[in-house]
Amino acid sequence: MTEKDLLYDTILARSFSKNEQKRLGYGAFIASLLFVFTLCTVFKPFLSPLPIVELQLSVDAGLRMLRVTESQKPQALRSSNDVTSGDSEKLAIPTNQDNNITSNATTTPTLISSEDNNLSVSNETSLPNNHFDSFNCTTNATISKEQAISGEFSKGDIMEETMKPICNKLARTEFCELSGDVRIHGKSATVLAAITSAFSGNSTWQVKPYARKGDVAAMNRVREWTVKLTQNADQLENASFSRCVKSHSVPAVLFSLGGYSMNNFHDFTDIVIPLYTTARRFNGEVQFLVTNKNPSWINKFKETVRSLSNYDVIYIDEEDETHCFSSVIVGLHRHPEYFKELTIDPSNSEYSMSDFRRFLRDTYSLRNAAVTTRQSRRRRPRILILSRGRSRAFVNAGEIARAARQVGFKVVVAEANTGVASFAQTVNSCDVMLGVHGAGLTNMVFLPENAVVIQILPIGGFEWLAKTDFEDPSKGMNLRYLEYKIAPEESTLVRQYGRDHEIVRDPSAVAKRGWEMFKSVYLVQQNVSVDINRLKPVLVKAFELLRRQ
Repeated sequence: MTEKDLLYDTILARSFSKNEQKRLGYGAFIASLLFVFTLCTVFKPFLSPLPIVELQLSVDAGLRMLRVTESQKPQALRSSNDVTSGDSEKLAIPTNQDNNITSNATTTPTLISSEDNNLSVSNETSLPNNHFDSFNCTTNATISKEQAISGEFSKGDIMEETMKPICNKLARTEFCELSGDVRIHGKSATVLAAITSAFSGNSTWQVKPYARKGDVAAMNRVREWTVKLTQNADQLENASFSRCVKSHSVPAVLFSLGGYSMNNFHDFTDIVIPLYTTARRFNGEVQFLVTNKNPSWINKFKETVRSLSNYDVIYIDEEDETHCFSSVIVGLHRHPEYFKELTIDPSNSEYSMSDFRRFLRDTYSLRNAAVTTRQSRRRRPRILILSRGRSRAFVNAGEIARAARQVGFKVVVAEANTGVASFAQTVNSCDVMLGVHGAGLTNMVFLPENAVVIQILPIGGFEWLAKTDFEDPSKGMNLRYLEYKIAPEESTLVRQYGRDHEIVRDPSAVAKRGWEMFKSVYLVQQNVSVDINRLKPVLVKAFELLRRQ
C-alpha cells in the first residue's frame, strides 16, 4: 500500500465510522441506479419501437392470420394510443369487386405490450364477411393477447360488438339494411336514406331484391331498385319526391315476387325461407313491401305471411306517394353459398332449419314427430305417394301402393295442387313421403321430425341435382333420406325413343346441347314405371327406419 493510500484510509477512518461507510456505499449504489433509469427515460423515444402486430383478414375465413413485423423507422414520442391513429400503417382487406360496389377495406395494426392483456382492434372500415363482395360497417372488437398469438379465436371473438352493414352483395343474394331517415318511392323504384351510421365507398347501389342472384333467367323477371345513401338529411329535401306522405312506425322489408315464384321449390328456397330469416326477428312488427306484384303468391302463402307480419302487404310498385321509415331492409337474406337450397346457414343467421320447421308447425298447426312402428298397434305408419298430373308421373302408382301396404304402410296418394295449408296437413299426417325428383318433394318441409323421404331419380343424370335440392337439405330438417334410381327400362323414354337412342344411352350428350333441350326431354316428356321388385326393399328400409326412433 502506498503512502498516499495509507493517508487516504486514515482520513476516511477518522471521518466516518464503519456503519456510516456501509450506508454511504448503499447510497452510492442507489444513486447509480437512479442515474441509469434517468438516462433510459430521456432517450427512450429515440429507441426502436416494439414489434407491431399486423392482423390480416381473409374474405373466406374472417380474421385468419397474425403476423409480427419490425417497424421500418423510429416513431418518436408515440404512445400505444397513437399506434391506432391515422398515420399508422393500413392493411388492405382482399375483396371481390362486383358491379358498382366499391370496397375501401382497411384495418389498422395495434401494438401489443407486456402491460396490456388485450389486443384491441378498433376501426371504421369496410370489412368483408364470408362470401361478401363488400359492405360498409362500423365495428369495435376485442380479442385477448393469448388468442391473438395462438390463433385460437373465432369470428364471434372478433365481432364482440354489433356490425352495421349497409349494402351487401353475396353469391346468391343482395340486400341493404338501412337505419335513419329512409324514404321510398315506388313509381321510380328509388330508396333514399339519410343513415345514422358511418359508411365508406359507394353511396349508390342497384339492387334486385330476389334471393337467386346469378340466375339470369330468374333475375330478368325482377325489378331493379336504386338505393341512395347520404349522411346529410338536408339532401333528402332536394329530391323531387322527398316529402313524406305516409310515415310508418315499424321497420320494412322490401322484396320481389318475380323470378321463379309460383314454382313450389323456388317459392320456398328463394322467397319463403329467406323471408323468414330476414323478418322473423321483428316478431310481426314489420311492414312487407312487395315489388313485382303477385297476389296469387300472397294468397298461396297467406298463413306464412300473416305469421311474419301483422300488417297488410303493400304493393310498392304502384305507389306514387313517398313512404317513410326509420329502418328498411331492401332484399332478403339467404345462405351465402351457391348450391345450398332449402337451407339456412346458422353461422350467418340467428335461425336454423329446425327453427324454420318449428315455425311452420306453429303456423299450420302440425304435429311434431313421426309415428314409430312400436306405436303401430294404435296407428299404422302412413306413406304419401306424390302423384303428378303431367310429367315425371308414376305410370304404375297402383302397384306401388299395393307394395307399400304389403310392407305394412297405410297409403295416401295425393298431388300437391291444393292450397298450401291443406296440403301441409296431408303431408304432416304421413311418416314417409315418396316422389319423383321435382318441386313436389319440397313439401318435405311439412313432414314431422324423423320422417323418411324417398326420392325417385329418373334417367337424365339427376344425381347432383337430387343431392343438392333434397338429399342435403333433408339432413338439416332432421329427416331420413332414401333414394331409388330407376333403370332405363323403367323410363317411358325407352318406349318412345328405343333403348339404343342417344337420349336413353347418353343423357350428358343431350345436356351439352343446352338446358332447353334437356328440360324438354327429361323433365317434360319422361314418366316413370317403377320395377316393384327393385322398389320393395327400399320401402322395407323406410319401415325399419321408423322402428329405430
